[in-house]
Amino acid sequence: MTQTARLYGGSLYDLAAEEQLTGTIREQMEEIRQIFRENPDYQKLLAEPSIPKAERTKLIEDAFGTQAERYLVNFLKLLCERNLLGEYAGCCEEFTRRYNVDHHIAEAVVTSAVTLTAEQMETLKVRLEKMTGKQVSLIQKKDPSVVAGLRVEIEGKQLDGTVQSRLSGISKKLNEVIV
Repeated sequence: MTQTARLYGGSLYDLAAEEQLTGTIREQMEEIRQIFRENPDYQKLLAEPSIPKAERTKLIEDAFGTQAERYLVNFLKLLCERNLLGEYAGCCEEFTRRYNVDHHIAEAVVTSAVTLTAEQMETLKVRLEKMTGKQVSLIQKKDPSVVAGLRVEIEGKQLDGTVQSRLSGISKKLNEVIV
């Protein structure tokens, strides 16, 4: 995340906190971020320098003006006017980071070889909440190279219970014994 994204995302968070809109704006930011991911050409269009800024900001108004909080729509227009729409994802990350700190939420990235069931995710969430004393938001990633088990990254710590990790540990010990 760039310094620009931290600054802009943090400023929007401060404004949203003053207006007691942090939850609403966070949800809407993620929805818009998903729209940008699914439609990269739309974001490119909004950043196209050959299109006058007034036309690009009108596209934002037409798309989100009645759907999103006015502060968020104006924020998008500001990023567009300053040719900073490429920083939007980083702004979302900073906004979410600040939201999570203020609401005692820890974000955990769970990596497994297969998609976990809702029941498995809930069990893991409960265990992590007991461990951290915070509400936990889980993000699931799939990586067949972990073979089996789970790797969880939470609050700068990595809990690695994957077969891949265990095999690497055994291999390292064997190499130490042989040498």
